[in-house]
Amino acid sequence: MSPEAALIALPSIAAILYVFSALMIKRASEYGVGVWRATFVTNLIVAVVCSFLWLLGGHDQPWSLYWQPGIIAVLFLLGQTLQWLALDRGDVSVAVPLFSAKIVLVAFLSTQMLSDPITPKLWAAAALSVLAVTLLNKKDEGKAPKNIGLTLIGGLGGAVCFAFFDVLVQKWSPAWGAGRLLPILFWMGALLSFSLVPFFKAPLSAIPRPAWPWLVGGSALLGIQSAIFVGTFAIFGKATITNIVYSARGLWSVVLVWLIGHWFSNLEQHLGAKVLRWRLVGALMMMSAIALVILK
Repeated sequence: MSPEAALIALPSIAAILYVFSALMIKRASEYGVGVWRATFVTNLIVAVVCSFLWLLGGHDQPWSLYWQPGIIAVLFLLGQTLQWLALDRGDVSVAVPLFSAKIVLVAFLSTQMLSDPITPKLWAAAALSVLAVTLLNKKDEGKAPKNIGLTLIGGLGGAVCFAFFDVLVQKWSPAWGAGRLLPILFWMGALLSFSLVPFFKAPLSAIPRPAWPWLVGGSALLGIQSAIFVGTFAIFGKATITNIVYSARGLWSVVLVWLIGHWFSNLEQHLGAKVLRWRLVGALMMMSAIALVILK
């Protein structure tokens, strides 16, 4: 597969897998798993799955450089924590569009920290992606946003952390090799996740048995998609293009929820006609953004 084809195909596959993983983890949450226990279990399983990236090989580095994957791992967990707070205690309809600001932030940071030139076409695609994600997450109106301050801090803070995560992975991967940097940083992320244990509302053993298949299955899929998504710009570079194509997960989310959401007890397929029209506009914007990336 050529690098050009990989930059389209791999993040597209990761986007679809992400939607399935999110549906499964959301189904597990209905059994009262809780945000922190779900994050802890997910990070451990993601680290196990990403261990297979070691087979890609790489370059051994002195211990004096292990601060690099360490910083990336801290950004990973901090970004997760901020975004979970925004989703759990803030307003989802405001938080999710804020998360999409990551696409533009990655483009900006790429011009400052990497040698990637961001063309006007890519800037336009990034902006369209942000607008598309906002519309694709449109909800029924009628409720005032709650905890707007926390939502803004968590949403934008998480977007900044994950933008730096992507850019630093691309920046430091050539020296380490994807098969070394990625497993190590996800192992570190798993170790850092033990800091979440004090926030558990109950021990892991108290998670209801019916929740485990959904939680483990969703976490495994999340690990696979993480390996594919992060591995794409770790190997081929072009974090901005990868993020624009990957943002199609918003489009896939709408399509799959409408088609098979009932398999996961998801009721969003019954949203009103006005919401669905806005989401259709968002879908068209998303396809336009991806077209700008693909077409030369």
